[in-house]
Amino acid sequence: MCRHLRNLLIFVHSRDVYMRKVILLSTIICAFLFSSGCIKEKSDGVELKVGERLPEFSVVMNDGSQVTDESLKGSVSCVMFFHTSCPDCQQTLPVIQQVYDEYTPKGVIFTLISREEGVRSINAFWAQEKLSMPFSAQSDRTVYNKFAQSRIPRVYLCDKDGIIRYIYTDDPTPTYENMSDSIKSLLFIR
Repeated sequence: MCRHLRNLLIFVHSRDVYMRKVILLSTIICAFLFSSGCIKEKSDGVELKVGERLPEFSVVMNDGSQVTDESLKGSVSCVMFFHTSCPDCQQTLPVIQQVYDEYTPKGVIFTLISREEGVRSINAFWAQEKLSMPFSAQSDRTVYNKFAQSRIPRVYLCDKDGIIRYIYTDDPTPTYENMSDSIKSLLFIR
């Protein structure tokens, strides 16, 4: 009887050790995903659609300039929400830089806005990736919630009247080709 009891205790102990390891690993994975900005979702914003007007918003860019929904009218514009720890954003931001380099001289205005991310981490990512686009660091979701409920990256391409004509998210992430084609179509409207 003692041998069976001893074997049972060994089994229970090893199962407890295994379960503790599984719980610890699960906790670490969840903490990483939630801190990345990609999974961390709240559904207290709106969900803008193609054909709708840009919402009223105002942000200060890292170069000191102010961008508002009104200041974008009269130009084709690109508004992007991102978080630099999000893998899809990491993939999209260099594409946006390419499009920015090509279309800023043609009058397209780019407004990149972080979703709950500070200047320090954005600056580090910009330096690492050699990005030069101006951005607005936002510590919360106040501006983001005027555009969407969830998902980043989120890219809005708007016509000269401030009407959203294209929306790109992480499904699939935008490519240079589809961004460029969309912007070209907007530059020739009117």
